[in-house]
Formats: sequence, C-alpha cells, structure tokens
Amino acid sequence: MDNQRISVLVVEDEVLIRMSMVDELEDAGFTVFVASNADQAIEMLIANSAIEVMFTDVDMPGGIDGLKLAASVRDRWPPIKIIVTSGHRQIDVKALPVEARFVIKPYDPMAIIRSIREMTAN
Repeated sequence: MDNQRISVLVVEDEVLIRMSMVDELEDAGFTVFVASNADQAIEMLIANSAIEVMFTDVDMPGGIDGLKLAASVRDRWPPIKIIVTSGHRQIDVKALPVEARFVIKPYDPMAIIRSIREMTAN
C-alpha cells in the first residue's frame, strides 16, 4: 500500500452493513466517508473533492436509488470510480455507468478492497 490514502464514500442505508464496511475499509487504510442515502452522498461529494471511489447499495430510501446515484455521479464527477451492490437483484453491467462494477450481496469485503485498489491504480 502506498502512502497516499484512497478516499471512499460508502452509501448504504442498512446501519450494520454500512458500519461493517466502514470498519473493513478503514482497517485496510482507506479514508472513509459515509452516507445513508443518495442526498447525503451528493452532499458528501460536494463537500469532499478528495473522494475517489463510491461504493453504493442499489436499494435505498428516497427518490434516488443507487443506480440513479451512480449515473448522476458519473455525469457530475466523471473521475470517481463506482462500485454498486445489491442483495435483492442482479444488475446487468450495461445498466451501470462506464467503468463501474457490480457486486452481489453478501460480498467479501476483501474483494471490495481489491476492486478499489485495482480501480484506483495508476
């Protein structure tokens, strides 16, 4: 791992899942920002230009689900890498923004960590 910390935004409405993923990412050396819905995620992205990766659930409360959030982030912040997850449905990669990845729940946190490192490697 290099000295520069990768900043990751975790967007998950399920508290236990969110906190577990935050712990895993922090233990792996990432700087982690947290949101429980799309509106909070957009606020975090506006306030924190250092965010490089967004890890988001698809099914969340509110009018914007994780897929719409991913499309919005891709349009507004194209350099941000996106990983989308769901335990309720399988997402066709064609439905995701360019260069985004899909991971089905339950996922292996180490696989997410590897994906983040791969996606941000220069």
